[in-house]
Amino acid sequence: MDLLVREVRPDDAEAIVCIINPIIEAKVYSAFDTTFTVEGEREYILNFPQRGVFHVAIRRHDQQVVGFQSMEPFATYTHAFDHVGVLGTYVDLACRRRGIGRSLFEATFEAARRKGYEKIFTFVRADNVAALVTYLKHDFHIVGTAQRQAKVNGTYVDEIIIEKFL
Repeated sequence: MDLLVREVRPDDAEAIVCIINPIIEAKVYSAFDTTFTVEGEREYILNFPQRGVFHVAIRRHDQQVVGFQSMEPFATYTHAFDHVGVLGTYVDLACRRRGIGRSLFEATFEAARRKGYEKIFTFVRADNVAALVTYLKHDFHIVGTAQRQAKVNGTYVDEIIIEKFL
């Protein structure tokens, strides 16, 4: 797929919500259990941390946003974690396995290095094998398992803790 990856803009909010809400509603890919509003997403983008990295992947032929990736500082209450970012990756359910994630990872890793990050950290639902495989292909390593970390629809879900050194 021919893609353009660029920094997010407030006017991307609607497209992002159209990607993430079906993922949330599927109740098998994410620990999120509440859908997002366009207004809320726009506000999130407007207030996104300056040191954060937030990219959208756009399909060139129709300018449709087909995925996004956001990375925020791990913690802002101390400088001890300034080198660590927390990552989330989301690809339109109808467009998976077409290189969108790969393009987002490449852009995010480059931007993260420029902003002084040395490590990326995240959680993946243990039952989301496709996501875990994708992260592992991009040189993330498993740190461990947080058992019963999330409770989605009354069911406990383990999350795999992964990290990548840049």
